Amino acid sequence: MVKLKNLYGDLAESLQSLSVKRDEVKRSRRIVDKALEEGRTHYGINTGFGVLARKRIPGDQVKKLQQNLLLSHAVGVGDPVPREITRLMLGIKIHSLGLGFSGVSDATFERLLDFYRKDLIPQVPSQGSVGASGDLAPLAHMSLPLIGKGFFWNEDGTGREPADRVLSRNGLKPLELQAKDGLSLINGTQLMSGYGAWVLERSARLMRSADIAAAMSLEALQGSVKPFDKRIHEVRPHPGQSEVADHVRMLLEGSQIMESHRDCSKVQDPYSLRCVPQVHGASRDALNYSSLVVEREINSATDNPLVFSNGDIISGGNFHGQPLALALDFAALALAELAGISERRTYLLLDGTNGLPSLLMKDTGINSGFMIPQYTSAALVSENKVLCHPASVDSIPTSLGQEDHQSMGSISALKLHKVYRNVRNVLAIELLTASQALDFRKPLKPGHGVERAHQCVRALVPHRDMDDSFIEDMEAIFSLVDSSEFLESVNNN
Repeated sequence: MVKLKNLYGDLAESLQSLSVKRDEVKRSRRIVDKALEEGRTHYGINTGFGVLARKRIPGDQVKKLQQNLLLSHAVGVGDPVPREITRLMLGIKIHSLGLGFSGVSDATFERLLDFYRKDLIPQVPSQGSVGASGDLAPLAHMSLPLIGKGFFWNEDGTGREPADRVLSRNGLKPLELQAKDGLSLINGTQLMSGYGAWVLERSARLMRSADIAAAMSLEALQGSVKPFDKRIHEVRPHPGQSEVADHVRMLLEGSQIMESHRDCSKVQDPYSLRCVPQVHGASRDALNYSSLVVEREINSATDNPLVFSNGDIISGGNFHGQPLALALDFAALALAELAGISERRTYLLLDGTNGLPSLLMKDTGINSGFMIPQYTSAALVSENKVLCHPASVDSIPTSLGQEDHQSMGSISALKLHKVYRNVRNVLAIELLTASQALDFRKPLKPGHGVERAHQCVRALVPHRDMDDSFIEDMEAIFSLVDSSEFLESVNNN
């Protein structure tokens, strides 16, 4: 079982196990071979595909059918899928085939393992899937190198190299695909689930970074800790809400800043401070749901037809991406809200209230201060509003109407990846801005967790007394936000 919490470790363990033991793969293959010997008609094994499903293919052409399937379906366009995500796609595909419900040939399965072990990662265009009959075009591109076609990423990951050249250099010859191989390779949801797994594995860290950024802003703005009181959240027991409140209270422990204004006359903070548990918590619950869906998917058989141990070969619809499409759209909404509320806190840090200098510099006029990083944050939040239109509400028929409902989950996946990047950058801008603001609260110290976060930021970028190249500061924090090292440093009691 591959769990998102330990995505890369579990996947590596699964593939290592498959390298040693392939009993289920061999069992399902024997069933396919027997079906061919008996001459029964089975979709995609000895028939055409899609609207051509009723066309029977002669026995001497079933291998050619599988090669033609890859060639005809490799029509993707657009920027390449990031190399790391393609590696995930490849690993998830092998894991899925290894469940033993696909009937893929031993030679094809072994060659996929060779690619993964040797870190030979095909280059895959990101556009062209409608997310229903599997991610057909992307997976066709991912599979072309098996037959010596298509491209691999080059060794430094900056470009591509023809597959035949890479195979030759590694002592590998192009394969002749067997019956059912091509269909098993391109039926499946590995583009969608690869993107989803990549984003959601990181989102588990990003959620906690959002809490840290909020706690830093709360301290810098001399906000109240009372809205984080455990009793408030016990009477509205959404799990994410309570988890966020607990996390922020922990970050604020030992705060001299909080103690200094305990008896001030301010009654309530703006929602972007007061409602952090409710907003962050709702996103946390939504992302946890989406993670469960993706986790189920990467451990599922999404081929068609499926091969069962009693000899049945059954055509169904496990390749349809609707579960993922809805979950990935939901995840994009949840992530976008973390950025939306973060940008509002950044704005509050700049407005010159609560004893902080306007734009977080004393000598403004000649200096613009932190004005323009907030512009960038606002732009990213606005872009997310466009990206969060759900792709899953759309459908357009293909294959002359045979495939008459599509999930568009691949578009959900690509949009989610962009939203994630935007959210990470918005949170980084809040961390940068809140750190500048906290400098003006000295010599008072924030809570122990907030202090550790402040130190992490300051280890990378200095306090700014005058305008400088903020982009260098921002880029330094971008890589910090979703790093496990940052969370370990901040949450280390």
